[in-house]
Amino acid sequence: MSLVKGSDRILADDISDPAKGHVVWKPAKSLWIGGLTIIALVVAPLTFQWDAFAVFLILTAITLCAGHSVGMHRRFIHNSFDCPKWLEYLLVYLGVLVGMAGPIGMMRQHDLRDWAQRQTTCHDYLCHRRDIWTDYFWQCHCDVELEHPPLFLPEASVRHDRLYHWMERTWMLQQIPIGLILFAIGGWPYLIWGVAVRVTVSVTGHWLVGHFAHHSYGGHNDAMSWRVLGAAVQGRDVPIAGLISMGESWHNNHHAYPGSARIGLLPGQPDPGWWLINAFKKMGLAWDIVTPESMPERKTLVRVNDTGTGCWFCRRVERLLVRWLGTA
Repeated sequence: MSLVKGSDRILADDISDPAKGHVVWKPAKSLWIGGLTIIALVVAPLTFQWDAFAVFLILTAITLCAGHSVGMHRRFIHNSFDCPKWLEYLLVYLGVLVGMAGPIGMMRQHDLRDWAQRQTTCHDYLCHRRDIWTDYFWQCHCDVELEHPPLFLPEASVRHDRLYHWMERTWMLQQIPIGLILFAIGGWPYLIWGVAVRVTVSVTGHWLVGHFAHHSYGGHNDAMSWRVLGAAVQGRDVPIAGLISMGESWHNNHHAYPGSARIGLLPGQPDPGWWLINAFKKMGLAWDIVTPESMPERKTLVRVNDTGTGCWFCRRVERLLVRWLGTA
C-alpha cells in the first residue's frame, strides 16, 4: 500500500477519508470539562474575591500565551522557532496546564484536523460545520472516529521522549499540584478560580474561537485576507478575540501560513504570542524563527482582501503595547 504524505506527521493512503465517520461520546473528556464547567458556573460565584479573580486572570494569561499558543502550538506542533530544550519542556508543560489534552493528543487532533480541512471534503466535526450548540457538545464532550483514518506518526524525538509521554498520561492530574499550591495560599476561592474557572474558560474559549474561525455565517470574505484553493475549509479571523486568544484568532492568516511563528500579520492584528517569541529572541532563547517571508510560496494561496481584518480598538491597544514592550 502506497502512502501519500499529508503533513509531517499525517500519512494518508488511497482509502483515507476525512469525511466518513461518526461522532462518539467520550466519557472521560465529557466528565472532565462538564464537571469543571458546573463548578465554574455554580460554585465560583459563591467564592468570588477580587484577589481570586486576579489569580484567574494571571494564570489564564500565562498558560494560554506561554503555554498553549507559544509552547504547544507554535513550538511543539509547528516547530516555527527553535529554543533550548528546557524552555520547550517548560512551555509545553504550561500548555498542558490549560487543561485541554496532553501534548501528543493535542498534536494528533491538530494535525488530523489540519489534514482534513485541506482536503476537498471534510467531516462536520473536523470543520465545525454544525450549529453552535451541536458543535459545542461535539467538540467538548465527544470525538470523531473516521472509518478510514490516516496514520499519525510523530517524529522520533516525540515518540521516544519520556517526559512528553508522562505529560500525556497525566495531563488531567497536573492540575493537582497547582491546585494544592493555590489552596494553601488562598483557600477554596483561589483553588476554584485558579483551576476550575481557568480551565473552563480556556477550553470553552478555545472551542468558541475555533467555531467562529471555521463556521461560515453567511459565507462572506470580510473576515478573510487569504483563500486556500482546493481546501474544504477556509479559516476566518475573529478580530474581537485577537488579544485574549494571544493572537490565535487571526486564523485566516494561520491557514495561509500554518508554519509561521507570527500569526497576527496585518495592521490592527495584535499577537501577544509573537511578542513573547520576540522577547525570547532578545534574550537569546529563540532562533531560526519562521515567518511568511522565510516560507516557500504557496501556489494555492490567493489574496482576497487587501485591507486586513483588524479593528480600531485592536490597533490602539497594539500600538500601546508595542511601544511599552518595544516589540513589533
